[in-house]
Amino acid sequence: MDLRETGDGARHPWELARAQFLLGQLRAHKVTATAHRVLDGGAGDAWFARQLLGALGPHARVTCWDAEYDASTMERIQSTSGDKVACTTTLPAGPFDLVTLLDVAEHVEDDHAFVRSIVGDALRPAGWLLFTVPAWQPLYTSHDVFLRHHRRYATAQARALLTGAGLDLVASGGLFHSLLVPRALQKLKEAVKPVDPLDHKPGIAWSHGAGVTKAVRAALAVDNALSAAASAVGVPLPGLSFWALARKP
Repeated sequence: MDLRETGDGARHPWELARAQFLLGQLRAHKVTATAHRVLDGGAGDAWFARQLLGALGPHARVTCWDAEYDASTMERIQSTSGDKVACTTTLPAGPFDLVTLLDVAEHVEDDHAFVRSIVGDALRPAGWLLFTVPAWQPLYTSHDVFLRHHRRYATAQARALLTGAGLDLVASGGLFHSLLVPRALQKLKEAVKPVDPLDHKPGIAWSHGAGVTKAVRAALAVDNALSAAASAVGVPLPGLSFWALARKP
């Protein structure tokens, strides 16, 4: 999660569902069995890095890289994550077996140069890149502005970003199909009544009751299953996010 949205409460069901889906893809393609040195780009509070460690082998290590880290944040992450996690504010030297860029490229003005540098400098030959970005520029709202997103991505645009960096797409597709309609309604609402991006508050945490949480998690689990099935048969089903698992030749 972006450091601007990190809170002290429960993790958002959206984040839990995304992690479950992406870890499932890594297992399905046997990445978790072979990845020992991992770079989590734009790692935020390192929550996903810790989930990933739980799916990897006992000798795996994860380097959390985030330009927004300060000394206190890195110290806190190290103290809660153990010696299998390291933190840095600059791109570390590779080679890494797996690099994750989860909702990172949209923060970078020159996203093509950014991804090329990671593939060229950090990823080993035959290494894997796990990648997500927010989808569909027409759904760009004040929340994107608050998070300092330069763009949202069409499917072809996201795929071209990866293949242009020399990667082979192994699996890809849309994620969170059910959230497209609520986001579209939010966009229409902002067209009628604009929202100041500064009105979005940092430190977002999930605070709804058990019943609502259970219902949301069940709906997102169905979403995950639909995403996996669509990807398996090569159907480009649109979602609020785009995801891809790519490999360096």
